[in-house]
Amino acid sequence: MDFSTITGTLSESQTALQAATAAKNKKAAAASESADQQDRFLKLLVAQMQNQDPMNPLDNAQVTSQMAQISTVTGIDKLNGTVAGLNTQFAQMQALQGASLVGRDVLVEGNRLQMVDGKALGAYQLDGKADKVKVEVLDASGAVVDTLQMGAQASGRQDLAWTPPSSAKADARYTFRVTASAAGTAVDATPLSRDKVQSVSLSGDSLTLQLQTGGATAYTSLKAVL
Repeated sequence: MDFSTITGTLSESQTALQAATAAKNKKAAAASESADQQDRFLKLLVAQMQNQDPMNPLDNAQVTSQMAQISTVTGIDKLNGTVAGLNTQFAQMQALQGASLVGRDVLVEGNRLQMVDGKALGAYQLDGKADKVKVEVLDASGAVVDTLQMGAQASGRQDLAWTPPSSAKADARYTFRVTASAAGTAVDATPLSRDKVQSVSLSGDSLTLQLQTGGATAYTSLKAVL
């Protein structure tokens, strides 16, 4: 990895951490507001108990109910604080993990083939075992330029590599479609495109990847990291 790549990765990591810090500060402000509301609620309960009618005091059941309310509010506040802390830690871990993806190839849903060293690369996901799998390669106009008989394949992800004809232009764009069947019954096949991660960004608790071709893509949309 050259210096520019390292610098870019560190920059993306710093940006992601700054976003995570901003999210943490926002949650801290919300927690402070919640604490103020809890304090007001507890003061009202205490004032009610202190100013009860001496001729008609609260019975044990009422007092127990009031104390249970205080305990419930306190418990909920502590639980909210714990969850907020876990969310912040998760966001920071996600940001660091996302930064490590910069420069890496990934797979996302799509039927575009990526040109790498003279080969068009892609992949597809079979939902079940198939005894016949056919891949058709299409040019930019949608015309079929080649048909690949892949034979029988197991369920799961299958890689695809196709060599364009020598007459193809260097900037030619190709897509593909997959047809699979088992004993004459269609098997669902999901095409997957290769792409390169250029940058990452964190908005709240959501991590977004900027892909070279696919643009902004949710981290959760990744099917594989290559």
